[in-house]
Amino acid sequence: MPLLLLFFIGLTSAQSPAAGPAPPGPTNLTAILEKAGQFTTFIRLLQNTKVGDQINTQLNNSNQGLTVFAPTDNSFSSLKPGTLNSFTDQQKVELIQFHVIPSFFSPSQFQTASNPLRTQAGGSEGSFPLNVTASGNQLNITTGVTNATVENTIYTDNQLAVYQVDQVLLPLSFFSSPAAPAPAPSRAKKGARLTDSSDDGNTADSSSAIGRSREVFSVVACIGLILAAFV
Repeated sequence: MPLLLLFFIGLTSAQSPAAGPAPPGPTNLTAILEKAGQFTTFIRLLQNTKVGDQINTQLNNSNQGLTVFAPTDNSFSSLKPGTLNSFTDQQKVELIQFHVIPSFFSPSQFQTASNPLRTQAGGSEGSFPLNVTASGNQLNITTGVTNATVENTIYTDNQLAVYQVDQVLLPLSFFSSPAAPAPAPSRAKKGARLTDSSDDGNTADSSSAIGRSREVFSVVACIGLILAAFV
């Protein structure tokens, strides 16, 4: 009897399906960077600007792909002292968005990419130009201010690609001079009008003088005729 009981227990265990692997959790950019290490400053900016939350929401609620260029802590340390503190809160948001392309790019896809690339900070032209070029196995990034190199692929899952870069990507608009104001309107026309008014005054004076001369001439002529009659 005990042997028969053990037989049925073993048979039941054999027929029970094995537990499958746990489903993967939601993609979290911050967790990916924390696991990789050396991205403390970039993580802090992602959190403070809320851009990290926006990225995670996009990844987990849509099929939209994203590409992130992550500067290392050494990259931020190499910036001129006070650079980050000189940026406004809005500029810090744009700075982090400038490191994000709203499309998935594998390294090979950059070889045929059309530059400048559009980032989450703005359009492909104007204030936020980002150019990525492939040279052999190396990817180079230029912004008009920064020349950077992709050092490593941190993460890729065909929806999100995270690349380690050796420089902070600084947007050109943060350092370009604002457009010069339009020149003040010329006062030459006003002067011309004043001159015209002066000329009109002179003309009126001349006409008045001629009229008075004619009156004097008429009076003299009449006196002459009267005198001639008595003679």
